[in-house]
Amino acid sequence: MDQTVRVVVADDHPLVLQGVAWLLDQAGDLEVVARCGSGDAALEAVRAHQPDILVLDLNMPQVSGMEVLRLAAQEGLRIRVVLLTADLHEDDLFEAVRLGVRGVILKDMAPEQLVRCIRTVHGGGQWLEAHLAGWTFDRLLEREAARQQVTKTLSQREIELARLVAEGLRNKEVAFRLGITEGTVKIHLHRIYEKLRVSSRIELANYARRELG
Repeated sequence: MDQTVRVVVADDHPLVLQGVAWLLDQAGDLEVVARCGSGDAALEAVRAHQPDILVLDLNMPQVSGMEVLRLAAQEGLRIRVVLLTADLHEDDLFEAVRLGVRGVILKDMAPEQLVRCIRTVHGGGQWLEAHLAGWTFDRLLEREAARQQVTKTLSQREIELARLVAEGLRNKEVAFRLGITEGTVKIHLHRIYEKLRVSSRIELANYARRELG
């Protein structure tokens, strides 16, 4: 590559932070402009340096990597993010992709994979390790589209109720949690069944877990 890629690296483990920074500096076309040991520091570095890529660990104390992604999105910070993580739950992966992440590397992968991932993401591509439960970015984005469709179909109250059903709450518990009567819960459930074309509480619970998270 003939263009230097400016990178901010954020990880709360000093040895990992130092090792990743050293690795990237050796690549020749990558320049580490800031090393951050916390989520707060990562946000400040992104604001100050406006890097091309943020390499971000999800599991950091106080301000987590996921919170960094949320805050960056709220502030409108335009940054390409590569997640560097030891493990990643499916729901975290989904939210990360929804927040704009286009590269995910597991910490047990070969170091050169991180360099290749950064170059790919900087070039506008996507990088998702095949080890991550067979997910692809296309499937994750399809799931987001499905969620958006559900939020258009159901009211906010109906969404709340569906999520409580997915948690295993009975009608009486749902009513108490939402401050409504059991009769109102039953009316809402009937409408939700019709809108989502499901016929049982189990179907609704499975649907809510899958589409509403």
